[in-house]
Amino acid sequence: MRDVAERWRVTGSAELFRGRIINVREDEVLMPNGDGMEAVRREYVEHLGAVGTIALDDEGRVLLLRQYRHPVGHLLWEVPAGLRDVAGEPLWRTAERELLEEAGYRAATWHTLLDTFQTPGMSDERVRVFLARDLERVPDEEIDFVRVHEEADMPVVWVPLEEAVAKVLAGRIHNALAVSAILALHAARARGFGDLRDKEAAEA
Repeated sequence: MRDVAERWRVTGSAELFRGRIINVREDEVLMPNGDGMEAVRREYVEHLGAVGTIALDDEGRVLLLRQYRHPVGHLLWEVPAGLRDVAGEPLWRTAERELLEEAGYRAATWHTLLDTFQTPGMSDERVRVFLARDLERVPDEEIDFVRVHEEADMPVVWVPLEEAVAKVLAGRIHNALAVSAILALHAARARGFGDLRDKEAAEA
């Protein structure tokens, strides 16, 4: 069983909004309707895509940071993540940069953990999540990045993986990327990390 790429016929398309990070588009898509086909309108967000990193230390703890998210009006516990906004940059390098900028860590060992469409009913956003291990704290003076806006005050904590899983199941952690990363890491560790893919594995 696997997801399969497929594109149904689009008979019309219009851009409704163009922004800095997202665009909104409306397509007319031919879909089944009884014995025939019907053109149905579907609005969706076009997104650059993103990467995320779940960092695991030698004590079995994962790195989480707290960030304000205006659309949902919450301070959310998340994993370091960022946009795919550098053309041609390998995805794990984007994740490496975000881990350094947002959390102040470098990792010597990288693997692909999972690939997700975060909200496939309303957005084409594609996210790859990496597992980072063999971590090293980088002194603040060596980080050439200034945190502003939502990133200006992001506490970073190390949480035992089992505790993070419990918080997810108790409804204490809501960010979809963090939830999927924590549960995927828990499953991967239970399987002895034998299913991990290379950090440069192709996206299906």
